[in-house]
Amino acid sequence: MVTPTELPGQVAGTPDAGLVVRALAFVRARGAGAELPTGESVLSHAEGMLRILDGLRVDDAARAAACLFPVAAYVPGCEADIEADFGEEVARLVKGVRQLLRIGAIAVTQAEAQEPGKNEGEARHEQVEALRKMLLAFAQDIRVVLVRLASRLQTLRWLAQAKRAPLPGVARETLDIYAPLANRLGIWQMKWELEDLAFRFEQPDTYKRIARLLDEKRIEREGYIASAIARLQAELAAAGIRADVSGRPKHIFSIWKKMRGKELDFADLYDVRAFRVIVDDIKDCYAVLGIVHHIWQPIPREFDDYISRPKPNGYKSLHTVVIGDDGRAFEVQIRTQEMHHFAEYGVAAHWRYKEAGNRGYSGQFSADERYDEKIAWVRQLLAWKDDADHTVAHEDSPWEQLKHAAIDDHIYVLTPQARVVALPQGATPVDFAYYLHTDLGHRCRGARVDGAMVPLNTPLKNGQTVEVVAVKQGGPSRDWLNPELGYLASGRARAKVRAWFNALDSQETIAQGRAQVDKTLQREGKTAVNLDDLAARLGFKAPDELFAAVAKEEFSLRHVEQALRHPAGEVQPHISEEDAVTKKSRATSVARGAKSGVLVVGVDSLMTQMSRCCKPAPPDDIVGFVTRGRGVSIHRRTCPTFLQLSARAPERVIQTEWGKKSDAVYPVDIHVEAVDRQGLLRDISEVLSREKINVTGVKTLSSKGVARMQFTAEVAEATQLQRALALIEDVVGVLQAKRK
Repeated sequence: MVTPTELPGQVAGTPDAGLVVRALAFVRARGAGAELPTGESVLSHAEGMLRILDGLRVDDAARAAACLFPVAAYVPGCEADIEADFGEEVARLVKGVRQLLRIGAIAVTQAEAQEPGKNEGEARHEQVEALRKMLLAFAQDIRVVLVRLASRLQTLRWLAQAKRAPLPGVARETLDIYAPLANRLGIWQMKWELEDLAFRFEQPDTYKRIARLLDEKRIEREGYIASAIARLQAELAAAGIRADVSGRPKHIFSIWKKMRGKELDFADLYDVRAFRVIVDDIKDCYAVLGIVHHIWQPIPREFDDYISRPKPNGYKSLHTVVIGDDGRAFEVQIRTQEMHHFAEYGVAAHWRYKEAGNRGYSGQFSADERYDEKIAWVRQLLAWKDDADHTVAHEDSPWEQLKHAAIDDHIYVLTPQARVVALPQGATPVDFAYYLHTDLGHRCRGARVDGAMVPLNTPLKNGQTVEVVAVKQGGPSRDWLNPELGYLASGRARAKVRAWFNALDSQETIAQGRAQVDKTLQREGKTAVNLDDLAARLGFKAPDELFAAVAKEEFSLRHVEQALRHPAGEVQPHISEEDAVTKKSRATSVARGAKSGVLVVGVDSLMTQMSRCCKPAPPDDIVGFVTRGRGVSIHRRTCPTFLQLSARAPERVIQTEWGKKSDAVYPVDIHVEAVDRQGLLRDISEVLSREKINVTGVKTLSSKGVARMQFTAEVAEATQLQRALALIEDVVGVLQAKRK
């Protein structure tokens, strides 16, 4: 039992020197005889957590909260007295730990909530990852997470010592949630102990088999490593090399995971024991390698030089495997301090592939750069706090920064089936409904949050359970698109609402066009005509396209009348006798797959496509946008579509430029307005022909004596087009000629 005079980690003379002592006294007085669901007393749990947190150098407020939260959770009537006796900060930490208790329990049932269309393994992996992020996001103060990790570790230690089985789901929850969190935060000692204890309860037979294969106790392995480190340090000192040498025996769960992930036998594992040597510069790395190979016999095929040939993620180090004095192999990693910092906190940080299991060992995992950067920052703060005076409170101290370390920009809420859903900050029940299913979002009419009905524009908070109230049929409200009303915070949800109304507007447009075409058919006495055939003769793929073009006044009903009055095959109203005959694209046209000549960040071999919205051509000022599955889309820099895309996803914008001049031609759209007259189209076509510009398509519309024409032409460069536009404007009757 820990007494006030021998309290672990207590620092005499600090401002909070008596806080933890008073917290323990409160536990003894109010929690006498109280037990956790595992059977452990609240006092034993509090004292065990203090021993664990002492190794993390946690401040006294968090240590006091660790003592008090079991009493607050399992002794009725105690929580109200904590803030009065211990202050607002301790009370807030106690409340945070209790909330994590409730959230963490979801892991036991989360496997039941499987997302439609995904296999069980994929759905479970996504839910587990969401729960890990949820716990970190839910704890606004990282100290709450540290206390929760210490509580789980103490529970497993006590169960192992008492030889009791844990409650159902606890071991799996530890392996899925808590051990990876400790790994993610760089708390290695806690991570391996959580994994080994949980693995011991989860798969006792496998645990015992691997323990027998190791053929030595952990304390013996650590003793061997300590003696080997001392020998290596002596050799390095004699050579005048300044180095930091550390070692660790691989723990049982990690051995099992690597055997399974790489499909190896135990005899093929060379890093059951491993050293790490950190030196000042690269020259010393190779000098240390020579000394290591001089002391112990190397295994040549197990040497990897990641300094001269770094891994794709930038990781650098020397790895070698040698035979120890006892005839057993062990691994030695040699790197500089800069390489080590990058490996621990940079994009090479290995916590992701360690969490990924089999997929990680085979390289099948993806990173979230922004989230990883924040995790790296928190890990650095946790590492720096060990070098700082943790008894001194000031605004720049690591602990003060950790108290306000916001790791995630998302909030995490739950479905009634305990499925975790990640949403942007400020998200509402409507965002939640659209995340689950588009149709559910359209039909959403109300929501319950933690069992209580709330307005649909209520901002959601971490950890809330949300239930959508929907009608059987219906659509969204236009009010949802009004930003001042605050119904939607997600761009994804707003896009779905806009798409619904765009489809509705399209249906109304088609209905208007259908009514106009029907009147024309009645007037011509052709109500029995096949609309599919009529649309095809007019150059449309389907009747709806014809109706939409008519309603938008992009296609004249005069063409419909001509098609009805002439037998099939005699006339093609969409390209009348006044229209230019369309041609196929040239073989050198980028529209037919010719090389565009565009360089993407200086490279011409990347897959690119010229966007149809603005149809760029040299020497237009261009920029690229990385699409999903279709390479890089090339836009003019002033293109409205590109401006919208770049505003939504600026990280996908990529610099491009025109390469060397080639024979390629580029499709562009030319818009001409003119006074309608006989032979107008012929005169404009002659101008384009003289300028050696190939026309591949023409659309014409005449209304109230004004002809509007759109040509799709192929030009070698924009200057050729400008010259042609100037000549077209000289044609009699032309009012305006411009590039669309």
